[in-house]
Amino acid sequence: MYRSTRLLLSAAAIGLGVPALAQAQMGELPDGDGKNLVQGLCVACHQTNLITGSVGYDQDGWAYLVGGMIDLAEPIKSQVTGYLAEHFPPSGARKPTLVAGDEVIEIREWRADVLGQRPRDTFMHSDGTIWWAGMYGSVVGKLDPATGEQTTFRLDPTARPHSVIEGPDGDVYYSGNSNNTIGRIDHETGQIRVYPTGNPDIRDPHTMAFAEDGSLWFTAQNSNYYGRLDPETGEFYTAQPPTDGARPYGIRRDSQGMMWIAYRGAFKIARVNPETREITEFETPNYGMANAKNYYVRRLAIDSQDNVWYVDSAMGEIGRFNPKTGEFKQWPSPSGPDSHPYAIHVVNDKVWYNESHQRPDTLVRFDPQTERFQSWAIPSGIGVIRNMDGTPDGNLVIAQSMTNTVGIVLIGEENIAKYSDILVSQN
Repeated sequence: MYRSTRLLLSAAAIGLGVPALAQAQMGELPDGDGKNLVQGLCVACHQTNLITGSVGYDQDGWAYLVGGMIDLAEPIKSQVTGYLAEHFPPSGARKPTLVAGDEVIEIREWRADVLGQRPRDTFMHSDGTIWWAGMYGSVVGKLDPATGEQTTFRLDPTARPHSVIEGPDGDVYYSGNSNNTIGRIDHETGQIRVYPTGNPDIRDPHTMAFAEDGSLWFTAQNSNYYGRLDPETGEFYTAQPPTDGARPYGIRRDSQGMMWIAYRGAFKIARVNPETREITEFETPNYGMANAKNYYVRRLAIDSQDNVWYVDSAMGEIGRFNPKTGEFKQWPSPSGPDSHPYAIHVVNDKVWYNESHQRPDTLVRFDPQTERFQSWAIPSGIGVIRNMDGTPDGNLVIAQSMTNTVGIVLIGEENIAKYSDILVSQN
């Protein structure tokens, strides 16, 4: 399925709100026609509180969300979505603060073939295809945006891949978040090779980045580890950060070859020298905040001057660290302290990220020179962008995990015109 939405100013919001039934306790569904169907179909895969604690939608919104999880025939589909719309309609309580601006973008999206996989951590391969990790389905997916053709690589059911990345050889690597492995998919044959880390204390390889020497560095959030894989020998090096409970999360490489790691469990970022393996930690401006909520520093990105940009999800801010001067600076996101910035990437020295707590999920652009924001409601914004990456021609690739969609954000009139010819046959 292909969807396209062209956006200049802030797009109209879809599916806004929180559950209207405040009396519905977490984990309990109100009585009504369709309740038994919802309990039987939905709770087979996830807990009921994901419904009662979710945002609310109209029937079309619920149909779109449910359609990414399970293929229901009529009249069951109408009964399920009708029940959900009646008891959990939109209220607008988490409506984003959208900011107008001059940038023009177009968002094009495809629904992943394997339902319920929750695609995440997309990237564009050097051959022009878009890849993602299907964590819930234990699959890796590939899309040819010129034809809409998809290829699914089915992994060990225990793998539950968290992220995917292209290696220097063109092969695709995934992190086995549930079986303590790194996997490698031959991009030509589809053959899969699996590398067990060998460290029993690591449970969850998370996000990855390649060093200049071809070694693969990765984080393991809940295990509080980071490490290195030599793909040729299969040898691993693993270590824990100096900060207890740091929970290493996002990781990127700068132009000097240094690895930068975001700490999900602390207001810190860290730099690792791949050659010496020396690690240096830097406290962000909100370090020590007693009133901070969860989420802390999840993702980071690097600009052309090797400034490190990061999302402070706990405080609803984005930040910049200049390694040359040691200076930090942070800016509040337009939708406020509860907006939960999550994914982040830099394109042509403009910072792009999403406000994942808003409904719809909001794509935000920040210009460091003018310090101005612009934002758009994402068409399939019922879900969440958990990571994003850039393309060689200055666009973004994204995935909305809960709606089972992957997409491309075309930035500027030139890119929109270029891709309109490539994708016109799919309208």
